[in-house]
Amino acid sequence: MSTSSADGAALSTLATTRSGTWHILGYVYFTFICYLSIGLPLAVLPPYVHLRMGYSAVLAGLVISIQYIATLASRPWAGRISDRQGAKISVIWGMVACTASGAVLVAAWALYSIHWLSFWMLILSRLLLGIGESLGSTGATLWGITAAGPENTARVISYNGICTYGAMALGAPLGVACDQFWGLGSLGVLTIFIGAASIFLAARKESLPIMEGEHLPFSHVLGRVAPHGMGLALGGVCYSVLATFITLFYAARHWNGAALCLTAFGIAFILARLFFVQTINAYGGFPVSMVCLAVESIGLFLLWRSNSPSVALTGASLGGFGFSLVFPAIGVEAVKRVPENNRGTALGVYTAFADVSFFLVGPIAGAVIGWFGYRSVFLFALLSVLCALGIVIVLRQVQRD
Repeated sequence: MSTSSADGAALSTLATTRSGTWHILGYVYFTFICYLSIGLPLAVLPPYVHLRMGYSAVLAGLVISIQYIATLASRPWAGRISDRQGAKISVIWGMVACTASGAVLVAAWALYSIHWLSFWMLILSRLLLGIGESLGSTGATLWGITAAGPENTARVISYNGICTYGAMALGAPLGVACDQFWGLGSLGVLTIFIGAASIFLAARKESLPIMEGEHLPFSHVLGRVAPHGMGLALGGVCYSVLATFITLFYAARHWNGAALCLTAFGIAFILARLFFVQTINAYGGFPVSMVCLAVESIGLFLLWRSNSPSVALTGASLGGFGFSLVFPAIGVEAVKRVPENNRGTALGVYTAFADVSFFLVGPIAGAVIGWFGYRSVFLFALLSVLCALGIVIVLRQVQRD
């Protein structure tokens, strides 16, 4: 075998190793830890604040929503740290923030007898968790893309999403079980343990070179990524509406099995990401996102017009299948809009649009329900997804021109 052939074979083997599933999971694991930390108290804190501490439902909701405000506010900062100091540094700081949030949660539990002080400790814990989410997930995504190569951007973002939703799905029931057996403080202890272990693991992983070059001003990155982010935000309304209102929709019709819709959505979401993520590299981000948004629209139409649980279940499955690749497909195109040394900032800005969507959809959709009834919320989501499809079609046309 010639020297050039041997070198080619070695490079091929290296590329395969870098793009291997386990290699990528070694980085997006840190996103899993961020969202596991978020999921653990998610179903525990509202009743804890409202029923045990006696505060209003508004304050109980604030304890949860304040985290999303912190996440949104710190996304650009997390992107800049990832670009300029390295994704590893961002991940380590993110794990430190998550660990600190667990420690403050333990303090809030210990100060339960002083309700007002315990409440503010809960707020501080959620703020730290929001910052940890920004730093940890943004850094983990960029670290994974850099390690696996730009050609694997779609796979990294896809696996990152699986870790996100999988961790939330695991964390919520695990948190409820821990609270029932050992109290709220056990959630904080568990968060400290997994956060500290992750700091150790991140510190041991190899740092990757920071991309040299001029860093674009934040406003320039925002301008380039914002249209893609708007497509993501509108495309994500399906998930927000389904997760928030499907139980009430079923109850209004005296149907059983609302949780099955969420299960069907999640299973379809994960299967699509596992088996169809390569279509993004094969056909491009915009064509794949167009097909996905169309499928998502069909699912929402079925939910809107459903007259039986089976039709609603089919609609939820199609919604999950369609939404699954929207984030990575549009995200691949968004990242291309900026130089490589600005990818962290671009990812932070792009993901921030999803944060805004998740935060705003609840009250907006609630108002829609108040005016037109539960069924209308799925029409609202359908119109939003169709708007996202229109944005993607325009972006693709602009790209061609």
